[in-house]
Amino acid sequence: MSVRRLSIIALATLVTVSITAPSPLAQRGRGQEPAPAGPPFSLPPNPTFDKYKNDVGLEVDGMKENLQQWNDMVFSFAEPGFQEFETSKFLTGILRQNGFSIQENLAGVPTAWMATWGSGKPVIALGSDIDDIPQASQKPGVAWHEPIIEGAPGHGEGHNSGMPMQIAAALSVKKIMEQQHLQGTLKIWPGVAEELLGTKAYYVRAGAFKDVDICIFAHVGAGMQVSWGDSGGNGMVSVEYDFKGESAHAAGAPWRGRSALDAVELMDVGWNFRREHLRLQQRSHYVIPNGGDQPNVVPPNASVWYYFRETSYEEIKKLWEIGNNMAKGATMMTDTEVSMRVLGSAWPGHFNKTVAEVMHANIEKVGLPVWSDADIALAKAVQREMKVPETGLSTKIQPLRGREVIPDEEKRGGGSDDIGDISWNVPTVTLNYPSNIQAGPGHNWANAISMATPIAHKGIQYGAKVVALTVIDLLTRPELVTQAWDYFRNVQTKDKKYIPLLRPEDTPAIWLNKERMEKYRPEMKKYYYDPSKYKTYLDQLGIKYPTTEKPKK
Repeated sequence: MSVRRLSIIALATLVTVSITAPSPLAQRGRGQEPAPAGPPFSLPPNPTFDKYKNDVGLEVDGMKENLQQWNDMVFSFAEPGFQEFETSKFLTGILRQNGFSIQENLAGVPTAWMATWGSGKPVIALGSDIDDIPQASQKPGVAWHEPIIEGAPGHGEGHNSGMPMQIAAALSVKKIMEQQHLQGTLKIWPGVAEELLGTKAYYVRAGAFKDVDICIFAHVGAGMQVSWGDSGGNGMVSVEYDFKGESAHAAGAPWRGRSALDAVELMDVGWNFRREHLRLQQRSHYVIPNGGDQPNVVPPNASVWYYFRETSYEEIKKLWEIGNNMAKGATMMTDTEVSMRVLGSAWPGHFNKTVAEVMHANIEKVGLPVWSDADIALAKAVQREMKVPETGLSTKIQPLRGREVIPDEEKRGGGSDDIGDISWNVPTVTLNYPSNIQAGPGHNWANAISMATPIAHKGIQYGAKVVALTVIDLLTRPELVTQAWDYFRNVQTKDKKYIPLLRPEDTPAIWLNKERMEKYRPEMKKYYYDPSKYKTYLDQLGIKYPTTEKPKK
């Protein structure tokens, strides 16, 4: 089906379906869970605004088929960071057909863009990530490891779902704004190369959010939840060290060589000894993308790529400096030289209390999907395969939680997301929505199993309602935007200011994953979803839902 046909359906096939009563579900967290936030938040009733919210929920429900097709299409593209060309072309095509203007090549990133519709204040930006994971190709709906293409990338983080969800929310809000003549501007943007922490700090540096009033981000989870305050997670800097030596015949004249690989290995050995004397909060890991050419040639070039994670800008800088010293020490031991380039960075996140309270109230209003027996059977089969408790799909909405500051001594490391940089420049929240199964270890094929199945389709439909209702609240109640900025200025940033980890000379690492996709894309194209022939991607792949029992050998 063409993008034009999809976008027409998005506006033309709206049906009247009531907002489902709550059916709670727990969230898969991305950092340390903060404490409960206190008494429930509620907005004063307003019949007019409440009607807008009811109507926008109906608009989202009317886009159920589109949501499924958009989600499955992006899943089938399966593009890793900086190579999301088909994904971006598809998503911007939908937005263009629905009246959004598109700024391409955002911050110098070919697959990044900013879509804009409307006029005046407030300016509300909706974003989610679109990249995937190397070697995570996986058939959806199959409860064990079965790649579509062995070794190819796949959506083992579930990033195929967030932008379809946000676009559905935006198109639904747009229709209500047109009908009711509501003022405001909607901006839609993708998180490119989030797994590399590769772009959002560049978006900030390029001024992409300078006129934005509120940013609503979304990330896939196993439940529906939002929190406020200190995220409890780590920020990080991604650094590649390139060592240069001198080649020589490894057997005939090894004394004439200067091994860059020796320098890499000595740096890594030094770092691993140093770990014992680093803070408990840090997380650091590396890969060797270049270890030389062949054994009989002393490697004249070699590189090692580090992620340095810590809880604050200051601690990240300290960890990075230790890494720099290790690299210098390795050159002294091997008579080699080293250069360094930054491939990405992320601040620890801090999320807005006012917007989180508004969103949580809408989570309670919308509720969660009613999971089918097939959904639960798939979830339990995946959990059995991964040897974790067979809890199925969670059925409880957690209370709103948040703390302005989580003491550093309570933090014990964790993942990073470059939404943190945006959160220190504009009031921001992150919605976790229920499209995944709490089973996989993350960044793994198992986390892709649900992402083109009814579990994901239902999760993004309900997530889109939560986002759409929250946007309507912000458009119709200007005091909420004022309160959000009051928290941002007088609480969040009162004593802590954003300083980019990026250096002026750093540029986006747009070459990453290029060779990988040159290898796999020709074969991957054979598996792109064709909604003009198949209702779902499961249908196209010939997968019975759910497939929970391995065939007998």
